[in-house]
Amino acid sequence: MVKACWKNLIFVEAGVRNRLFFNHEQIRTMSRVKRRTTHPPYWHVLKNNQKPDDTISGDNLRFVREVIQEKYKNKSPIKGSDLDIEKTEWDPKTRRSGVIARNIGVQHMWEKDGKKIICTALHVLDNHVIRYIPPEVYSRSIVGAKVFRNRKPLGCLVVGAEAANPEKFTRQYCSLFSQVGLMPKRRLARFIITPNAVLPPCTPLTAGHFVTGQAVDVYGKTIDYGFQGVVKRWGFKGGPASHGATKFHRRGGTIGTGRDKARVWPGQKMPGHMGSEKRFCRGLKIVRINMKYNVIYVKGTVPGATNSVVQIFDTILPRRKFTEAPPHPTYFLPEDGALPEEDICDSSVHVFGSPSISV
Repeated sequence: MVKACWKNLIFVEAGVRNRLFFNHEQIRTMSRVKRRTTHPPYWHVLKNNQKPDDTISGDNLRFVREVIQEKYKNKSPIKGSDLDIEKTEWDPKTRRSGVIARNIGVQHMWEKDGKKIICTALHVLDNHVIRYIPPEVYSRSIVGAKVFRNRKPLGCLVVGAEAANPEKFTRQYCSLFSQVGLMPKRRLARFIITPNAVLPPCTPLTAGHFVTGQAVDVYGKTIDYGFQGVVKRWGFKGGPASHGATKFHRRGGTIGTGRDKARVWPGQKMPGHMGSEKRFCRGLKIVRINMKYNVIYVKGTVPGATNSVVQIFDTILPRRKFTEAPPHPTYFLPEDGALPEEDICDSSVHVFGSPSISV
């Protein structure tokens, strides 16, 4: 009797362990209802954010910082001639890498015909290439096998942004950057690229990666509003305000059909979690680029609130793709050391300081 109970206990513990650590392998058939996942992706390495130790003296703290700077010495190249990049030609089917940016707000601009447009300012952070995963390796991964199931596989470029103190992360996470000689990054992103757009590790990516007048796609997470009712979440009208209405002013009403199908249909609009969903805004036009501060101004709005992090890459819309060769595989400063133009505006945008009326 004791042995049987011991076996059942082991079986129960194994089941609980599987539910806790292998939740991503569950098959979700109600995809119309479950639109978001609450757990982080299983390929993310855990970070160890701890409070600093106040008992360390000033001399020891400076010594630790010197050791960190020496270990993660930034050796990112500045000129394109210093990189060992295979020279390839650009073609319309080329897929370049993207960049990680931060939404710093909305600004109004005017076109030359007097029309006011709303633009979103995206600050390109200190982006650097971390590593390149070849197509034959990426297609065998869990994510790559799903993406390239019935088509030709492509490579993957890992880009990091926002350098941070290595003491804030675990040794496993810092090992991703110590091999390339970079400080650990707070943000990581993966971009699918073609083999002719490969960039070696430590390559910097700036706002010059794009050009004015180009259409880009912006990927981000929408604002998280939490649990909301049907009036705010779905725009329901609600019940009457008077004439005997009691506690029914912002209710949703009936949720059934009242006929032979006496049940609630899947996907019924009901109160629940609003926002915090990953969205794409495609075909946004770049109207201005500030090369000094690495700021890109796109026409329109992007997913997420101010100070949120987004990803920018070339658009996939067929009619808005490149017709001429862009900076391929990315933009580098001139070899003669000349500084680029600080502010580059599109031809349709009015530049303040220039005459608005010509006779």
